[in-house]
Amino acid sequence: MDTYVLLQHYWWFVVSLLAAILVFLLFVQGGNSLLLSLPKTEAQRKMMVNSTGRKWEFTFTTLVTFGGGFFASFPLFYSTSFGGAYWLWMIILFSFVLQAVSYEFQSKAGNLLGQKTYRMFLVINGVLGPLLLGGAVATFFTGSNFLVNKENITDSVMPVISSWANTWHGLDALLNPWNVALGLAVFFLARVQGLLYFLNNINDEELNLRTRKALIPNALLFLVFFLSFVIRTLLAEGYAVNPDTQEIFMQPYKYAINFVEMPTILVTFLVGVVLVLFGIGRSVFSKKFDKGIWFSGIGTVLTVL
Repeated sequence: MDTYVLLQHYWWFVVSLLAAILVFLLFVQGGNSLLLSLPKTEAQRKMMVNSTGRKWEFTFTTLVTFGGGFFASFPLFYSTSFGGAYWLWMIILFSFVLQAVSYEFQSKAGNLLGQKTYRMFLVINGVLGPLLLGGAVATFFTGSNFLVNKENITDSVMPVISSWANTWHGLDALLNPWNVALGLAVFFLARVQGLLYFLNNINDEELNLRTRKALIPNALLFLVFFLSFVIRTLLAEGYAVNPDTQEIFMQPYKYAINFVEMPTILVTFLVGVVLVLFGIGRSVFSKKFDKGIWFSGIGTVLTVL
């Protein structure tokens, strides 16, 4: 039993680390979501596309590995979430396919759809990717609408023990305002990370000035949605197990209690938040500081982990 618990902790750490790295790498999507609003010239737009174009494979690869990690570690969860909520996950994956196609074909002579269309695909992925990923991950805390019936394993026609409880297949998660809140938090965090990445990666005085100005509203919106979700989660009930009877019950303030009982996790979370805020604040108030992506990136990984 001790070995089994150790394996659970090990696999949860692996999956959580992949998720944390994925959220950091969404700076590519966040940067692409700004293609229509941040640059003022075609040269600036090309610099932004070229800058994110050198990193997009990392995000896509980490997303696939994140799903593979769940499949390897918790196959029932994988089959239920990725199979039952397939409309939600298929839209996410399709938006990333649009991204891959856009980088490949937008600059080729004689491409069928034209450069502007492919750039619009990048913007679509930049908005939908972080928003829907955040909404999907929020269901880990708010719950998902699925049914599990282990007796179905004896059904020779369809031995499926878990299934989604309605025909929305995951899109119903977006009707929960707290799922949307985390989705928006991840979206605006991705935009903030994208802006910090451009400051570190692009040497253009006019674009850098506009980038620092854009940091302020995006950072404020990120903090509003992030803090709202965190406070709600700390005040919410969560599943707990009675150590004497092994009965599963709903415990008030479960996630706040988790932090108290596991101070290492609490310290890691707080250090991550401080690093994110430092990376943003220093970049806003110091015109020469361009290393904010490193502080914010490491902070993001620690916070999400």
